[in-house]
Amino acid sequence: MLSQTICFIGASSMAEAIITGLLKKQLTTKDNISVINKANRSRLTGLKRRFGVRSPERKETAVMNADIVLLAVKPKDVHEAMEEWGQYLKPGKHVLVSVVAGVSTSHLETYVEDGVPVVRTMPNTSCTIGQSATGIAAGRWAGHKHVQLTERLFSAVGTVVTLEEELLDTVTGLSGSGPAFVYYLVEALEQAGIDAGLRPEIARKLTVQTLFGAAEMLVKTAEEPALLREKVTSPGGTTFAGIEVLKSHDFARAVQEAVFSARDRAKQLGEELTTLPVKH
Repeated sequence: MLSQTICFIGASSMAEAIITGLLKKQLTTKDNISVINKANRSRLTGLKRRFGVRSPERKETAVMNADIVLLAVKPKDVHEAMEEWGQYLKPGKHVLVSVVAGVSTSHLETYVEDGVPVVRTMPNTSCTIGQSATGIAAGRWAGHKHVQLTERLFSAVGTVVTLEEELLDTVTGLSGSGPAFVYYLVEALEQAGIDAGLRPEIARKLTVQTLFGAAEMLVKTAEEPALLREKVTSPGGTTFAGIEVLKSHDFARAVQEAVFSARDRAKQLGEELTTLPVKH
């Protein structure tokens, strides 16, 4: 179990997902978690009621007393949040961990004293059930121990990969936005089943199990997805007929462009933020 205290800046859905995962895996206790938010008191009240976490009136005390400060606001709110709270972070005391899409460690470092370690992460909302895919990258002053701490934090809620920061926007497009792409596919499969005569609950059950089974096959066989696809695609058969329709609509390219578009939007969000003036 982690001995460090954690302060979440922002009561976002991602913050809620991470808190859920941390407490489910018993990596920390509710007493070691504080959450502060700009204005939405109902969100804070809901998190306090659900998890029993702290929400102190003196927000600056929560930040100063924390060991890990986890930035979980929307990209548009980063400037305001860091202008207000960055001043309280000190070298040797704090680690700033960001889950904000598109915002670089070098930009976050402009809001804090030299020497404050910053680690950028990109989890996804599957961390709620301990199944996140999280990318991690270290900033200028983040050493091995800070990366290890962050890896431990997010390993409790899924799979972690540590890589160069320039690749984190791609992680955002692939695994950060990826669950939504999968849910969109589920919607389409379910609706196809319903339109073809299945009851909604049957269409849902079959669709979810199909995706779960396919994912398990990838994990347990370690075979290439193309090979697994070919094994169930007999020439002239039913799967072959369906695959041909997907190919005619350039399905693979559409998925790739979705990932690229999400990646590019993450980059754009980061670039937009760097144009804002930073007080020193």
